Amino acid sequence: MELLEQIEDYWTDRAEGYSQVNQEELAGDNRTNWRRELERHFPENRTNETYKILDIGTGPGFFAILLAQEGYQVTAIDCTAEMLAEAQANAGALAAQITWKLMDAQKLEFADESFDLVLSRNLTWVLEEPETAYAEWYRVLRPKGIMLNFDANWYRYLYDEEMRKGYEADRAATEANQVRDEYINTDIDAMEEIAKNVPLSRKLRPEWDRKVLQHIGFSDIDIDTDIWKHLWTEDEKVNLASTPMFRIAAMR
Repeated sequence: MELLEQIEDYWTDRAEGYSQVNQEELAGDNRTNWRRELERHFPENRTNETYKILDIGTGPGFFAILLAQEGYQVTAIDCTAEMLAEAQANAGALAAQITWKLMDAQKLEFADESFDLVLSRNLTWVLEEPETAYAEWYRVLRPKGIMLNFDANWYRYLYDEEMRKGYEADRAATEANQVRDEYINTDIDAMEEIAKNVPLSRKLRPEWDRKVLQHIGFSDIDIDTDIWKHLWTEDEKVNLASTPMFRIAAMR
């Protein structure tokens, strides 16, 4: 089976469970923290109704819904039809205000300089060609447009013994603190097999990202490795302590 097909099959199978997590996020207090973090990177003189946003790898639609609720012009793409179906269901009546597209994040079907903002969460780590994806995201951004990417060193524990110990400590802490295990609905064997075949599992990030983004032509690259402290729930902080989320903001 081709790797892309393997990845698509995995997320297709996980769509319903992942959607439940997004529904909880949309209903929780942290949604306000997420919206504020996103909007602080937007230009102050924007008009929400004309500010064009591309949500790449939307999954069950968290970013797309959050921003459409504020009146932004949102296009949301994902590589699996099932995720898009979950996202539209989660959006409810708001779904009609969002443009949904089945699309590969590495081969965007948009004209050059189409968007004011591109954003993504927990996606780049699982791409076959992440550098190609970043170049595509740069291409579709307008001059002075912003790229926001939230990700982590997911599955680096497959290649780093200290991170393996951290991962195992997280699982123990999750059980000891009696919080819901974020890996409970994950086919860990299938995901680890995918992780072994994508390049970023072996890279130390976000250092890798900074170098690639600079080479592509992005400027004003700002990286926050403490963003998880402000955006994760207390349960997430227990579950994922050894794999903290980082945020990359960069300008075209």
